[in-house]
Amino acid sequence: MRQINFDVRIDPNISPVEDSQFRIRPGLAGTGTVSFESVNHPGYFLRHANYDFQLALNDGSSQFAADATFRKVAGLADATWSSFQSYNYPDRYIHHYAYELRLDPITTTTGRGDATFRVTS
Repeated sequence: MRQINFDVRIDPNISPVEDSQFRIRPGLAGTGTVSFESVNHPGYFLRHANYDFQLALNDGSSQFAADATFRKVAGLADATWSSFQSYNYPDRYIHHYAYELRLDPITTTTGRGDATFRVTS
C-alpha cells in the first residue's frame, strides 16, 4: 500500500519507500479502532471517499474521523494477518483491486484474500 500524489494504491518497488509507510494510530472516531497516518506527510490520513482511498489532511471534522477510522479484525483469508473494517460502513473492508485501494463488501474467496494484509513494523 502506498500513496502517490495523495492517491492510495498497491504498487511493487515503491520509491521513495516512505510513500508506503503509515503509522497505525488510535482511531480518530472511536475506541478500539485504528487510523493510518502517513509517515512522510504527518497529519495526513488514509481516508475513503466514494469508496476510493486518498491521503488527506485531517480537517478535524466528525465526517473525516469516521471516513479515516477502521476496526482491525482477524484477516478474512488468514486469521494471523489483518483485515480492516470501515467504521462508518461496517459491511465494507479495505480491499485492493486492479492496483487500487477500495472500500468494498467482501463476498468471495478472492475478495477475502484481497482484503487481508500483513502488518509490519
